[in-house]
Amino acid sequence: MTTQTQTISGARTGVLSALFAIALGLGIITLTGHVQAAALHDAAHDVRHATGFPCH
Repeated sequence: MTTQTQTISGARTGVLSALFAIALGLGIITLTGHVQAAALHDAAHDVRHATGFPCH
């Protein structure tokens, strides 16, 4: 019994990574564009406190 291993080239992996990053970035921009500013501020404020970063 023989096993064949198929590898993905570095260039193809780079392209897939770039496409994923673009899709993720566009998704974040789209979602934050539909959220009220106060909600974004409150979320950022809560994350700062959760990570121990002083914000005020």
